[in-house]
Amino acid sequence: MIRTDTRAEGIDLGAGEVVAAGGERLGYDSLVVATGGKPLRPPVTGLDADGVHGVHRLADGADIRAAIAAGAKRAVVLGGGYIGLEMAEVLQIRGLEVTVVLADPLPMGQLDDDMGERVCAAMCAMGIDVQPNQPVREIELGPDGAVRAVRTDEAAYDADLVVLGLGMGPETTLAREAGLALGTTGAIDVAHTQRSRSHPEVFAAGDCAQTFHRITGEAIHVALGTHANKQGRVAGSVIGGRAARFAGVLGTAMTKVGDLEVARTGLCTTQAEEAGYDYRTELIESSTRAGYFPGAAPIHVKILTERGSGLLIGAQIVGGPGSGKRIDVFATAIWAGMTAETLAGSDLSYAPPFSPTYDPVVVAARVASRIEQG
Repeated sequence: MIRTDTRAEGIDLGAGEVVAAGGERLGYDSLVVATGGKPLRPPVTGLDADGVHGVHRLADGADIRAAIAAGAKRAVVLGGGYIGLEMAEVLQIRGLEVTVVLADPLPMGQLDDDMGERVCAAMCAMGIDVQPNQPVREIELGPDGAVRAVRTDEAAYDADLVVLGLGMGPETTLAREAGLALGTTGAIDVAHTQRSRSHPEVFAAGDCAQTFHRITGEAIHVALGTHANKQGRVAGSVIGGRAARFAGVLGTAMTKVGDLEVARTGLCTTQAEEAGYDYRTELIESSTRAGYFPGAAPIHVKILTERGSGLLIGAQIVGGPGSGKRIDVFATAIWAGMTAETLAGSDLSYAPPFSPTYDPVVVAARVASRIEQG
C-alpha cells in the first residue's frame, strides 16, 4: 500500500507504529527511515527571506526558474561544493551575473589546494566572480522584504537571487525524537545491513543514515544519491529475507563547471593526514587526447599512495572534456586494494578514444610506482 499526501509526525518505537498527521497510527513489523538530508543553513540574518533558495527539492528548482523569469539579473551563490559549482554555471548560462561567496579559501574543499586552484581559475575565466575567505554575515533586505545584497566582513554583493550551496546534513528529526541512536556524524547509526544498532526492527538508508569509509573504516556521512540507492536496496533485501551488506564508500564523485571536469575518490591529503597515513603524492599533467588529435585538452591527475606499501589511497582529476570518467579506474583499483605498481601493469587502465598511448592514468600509476621503488 502506498499512502500519498500523508506526513509522518512521529515514531512510537515501543508500540511499533508510525504516527501520521491527524493522529492516525500505522503499525509495522519492519520500518525503513529514509527521510533524506537537509541543506545546511548557518545562523545568518535574512536567510529565510524572499529570494533566498535552497537546492533540495523539485519545487526549489521551479522557484529559481520563476525568479529568473520575473527579472532577476544578479545572483549570489553561497558555497563552492558540487551544488554551488553547478548552480553558478547554470545561472550564468541563463544570463545572470554570478558571484560565488566562499567561507573557504577555494571552491571544492574535497580537493587538495593545488587542484582546487585550477577549479577556481576556470570559474574566473568563465566570468564567474569568486570571493573566497568570506563567511556570510547577513542577507540584506529591501523595503519589500526581498533580498537585496549579501554582506560579508569585506563587502556587500548585490543580489536579486541567492542560492544556497552550503552542503547537506542528515534529516534526523523524526529518528532523534523517537529515540533512535545517532552516530558520531549526527546521522542514524546503522550496521552494514542498514539495520539500526539501537532498534533492530528499524532500518535507515540514504542521506539520513551514517555509513563508513572503505579505506579508514571510520564513520562518515556522505550525501550522494548513488549511495542512497544502494543502501535502500540492501535494506529491502534484508527485510525480504535475503542476506545483503553495504560495503562502505570511497566518496567517489564527479562534477563540472564549464568545460572543466572535476572528479575525486578515496582520501585527499587532509583526510590522509587525519587518518594517520604516511603518504606521498604524485601529480601528472598531460592531455585528454593525443596532442595531434583535435579536441585535446589539459588534464591533471593527482594520486595518493601509502609510503612503503605503495597502496593507492586517493585520486583527484581536473581537466577538459573526457577527464572525469577516468576516476572510475582509480576507484576500482582503490576498492580492490591495488598498489600503484599493480595498476600500472594491468589492463584496468583503459585508454579512452584517441587518448595518448600512455594514458595519464597509467602514467600517474607508473610514476608513483617507480618513486616508491626508489
